[in-house]
Amino acid sequence: MDIVMENMTYVIWIAVGFVGLLFAPLLLGIRYIPHNRIGIVEKLWAFKGSLKEGKIIAFNGEAGFQAKILRGGLHFFYFPWQYSIHKVPLVVVSEGRIGYVYARDGQPLPPTQTLGQNTQCNNYQDCQMFLSGGGQRGRQRAILREGVYAINQAQFVVITETQIYAGPVTKLEALKFANWQEELRGLTGFSPIIIGVRTVVNNDSPQPAPNRLTLTDFDQIGVVTVHDGESIESGEIIAPEVNSQEEGMGHSYFQDPEKFLALGGRRGKQLQVLTDGTYFINRWFATVEIHFKTLIPIGYVGVVVSYHGVKGEDLTGDKFRYGEQVDPGHRGVWKRALPPGKYPLNPYALKVELVPTVNFVLRWVTGMVEQHEYDKDLKSIELITADGYEPILPLSLVLHIDYEKAPRVVQRFGDVKRLISQTLDPIISAYFRDVAQTTQMLDLLTRREDIQQRATAELGRRFQDYDINCIAVMIGRPQPKDAGPDGVEPIERLFDQLRQRRLAQEQVLTFKQQEESALKLKELNDAKAAAEKQMELTQTKIDIDISSNRGEAKLAEAKRLAKRDIARATGEGRSRQLLGKGEASRIGQVGLSEAAVFLQKIRAFGDSRLFTLNQVSDRFSQSAQPLVPERLLVMNQGPQEKGSDATSMSILGQLLTLMLAEHAGLDFRKDAEGLEEMQDYLKMLNEQSKQEISDNSITDQTETVPEQKAITSAMVPEKNCETQTSEDDSEEL
Repeated sequence: MDIVMENMTYVIWIAVGFVGLLFAPLLLGIRYIPHNRIGIVEKLWAFKGSLKEGKIIAFNGEAGFQAKILRGGLHFFYFPWQYSIHKVPLVVVSEGRIGYVYARDGQPLPPTQTLGQNTQCNNYQDCQMFLSGGGQRGRQRAILREGVYAINQAQFVVITETQIYAGPVTKLEALKFANWQEELRGLTGFSPIIIGVRTVVNNDSPQPAPNRLTLTDFDQIGVVTVHDGESIESGEIIAPEVNSQEEGMGHSYFQDPEKFLALGGRRGKQLQVLTDGTYFINRWFATVEIHFKTLIPIGYVGVVVSYHGVKGEDLTGDKFRYGEQVDPGHRGVWKRALPPGKYPLNPYALKVELVPTVNFVLRWVTGMVEQHEYDKDLKSIELITADGYEPILPLSLVLHIDYEKAPRVVQRFGDVKRLISQTLDPIISAYFRDVAQTTQMLDLLTRREDIQQRATAELGRRFQDYDINCIAVMIGRPQPKDAGPDGVEPIERLFDQLRQRRLAQEQVLTFKQQEESALKLKELNDAKAAAEKQMELTQTKIDIDISSNRGEAKLAEAKRLAKRDIARATGEGRSRQLLGKGEASRIGQVGLSEAAVFLQKIRAFGDSRLFTLNQVSDRFSQSAQPLVPERLLVMNQGPQEKGSDATSMSILGQLLTLMLAEHAGLDFRKDAEGLEEMQDYLKMLNEQSKQEISDNSITDQTETVPEQKAITSAMVPEKNCETQTSEDDSEEL
């Protein structure tokens, strides 16, 4: 019995020990948390009461979800009647992926703020630090990179690509978080942004066709749209680029939202773009669109139209009235175009119009389009000629645009296609219709080169007003618009007429050549006949040549003799003429000398009458007639006039009167005043004589034959002597 009782006692103690072990955790509040999980503590009641309105997490002992979490291991004094422990898995973010955080508690967001600002809280693993540090509720700007995090899921909801870590939530909340996950998955928000790899590019990329043909799938940029921060200024469509002047203080291409906003970044599409690289960007903060880079191929320039920036100063001047051009960085059309190359330009902020700078061809040919597709809407030109034909004219135009004038072209027309459709097409169509109205259809077919040259010159002059150079105009073969009543095309019928005319001209040429052939045949026959008589012909020709040479020799001899006789006669005549001239000159000079002597004698006498009486006396003395006549006859003609005397009619009396007057001191030199005129007259005669001698000397030197030069040279000394005598007489006079 005792043994039984002892055994029963052991059994009871064992049972008590087992029950104690079984209920000890409850009695002592022991909780075990696995190491791959965390425990979210929910305090069911507390002496401090419940949380205030708007609060969810308690960190001062209030009832509710506690800020502190339980990590793996044993934890005591969490009595089941006071605490409820929610075991949740650790947050795991896979390699190269992004986790997004939503805070249930914290400061409320202001109306202008979208995401909660960053707070120092050890990547959301210190809930109490987050709340005490002013953390804001809602979706957070900070993201979680790859790793394992012990996060209080009662406060924070973490959304990853594969799982939603939401803690103890209701079904309604679970549905909301699932929708967020799908949205982020649609934005590829769980993966970083990678620029420069083969990905799907936005189909709405505003790149022209030439760029698409030459760009690769790796030529990409990222256009960023920020969803948080201050709004952009009124009137702007692009947020300006923000950067820090201090090294290392930038926002790392939108990967640090807090620094971006601190630098003054604004929400909206950003001017700054992402280039090649990998970027971990919070898609709740900013979304990224992938676009192609802007490529300006060789042979083009890019005219930039800027939609952002401040208003710049117009650089076109007052004469250009089609808009303003500004410096790069300002809003409007940039004055300087971009050269060929690749550019990471934001397509929402800058538009690039490609303008060809090499010669390019436009075809007004129905159904024919060049690779650049500028002439896609151009068709052959319908004409009406002066003679009533209605052809369709295909033509091509070679143009060139100066690269420095490309911005003017874009400013004037918008782009090259508008230039062609709104200006070139109407001008060219009207010009060729005007030409056709004054041109025959046949001229269009046969005078095409002339029409092309005139069109090139005229259109080039007109296109200068639009900053375009016309290089060449090329006209194709006119095509008929409709067939004739008989089914034959009118132009084809005209071609038949041209062919018949050409055939007739060829026949005329053939007949002419046949005629020339017959003449040549006749000449050949004559040559054959002449060859048969060649010996006789040669002998007769030689005889003719000998006779001709003899006649020419006799004729030359006769001419030589005739020339000799003529030269001899001419020389003799010239000699006599020169001798006569010399004699006449000598006589003239002697006369002049005698006149000069007489003039000197008259001056010596003082009165010409005295000189005359002297001469008379000399003649009387030399006369054979006796001075005293044998008989003296005195004749009285009647009463003497008043003032006269009886001796006035007597020469001897006159002589005596003059002698008495000279001895009485009377002056008779007043009569010498008329001698000056005589002296001048003699000088004039002397000068004329010398001039004639000089002229005769020159004439003799230029006209005489060689045989007469000897005579002339013999006459020169005599003439020189006479001339010297005349000069001496003149000096004496």
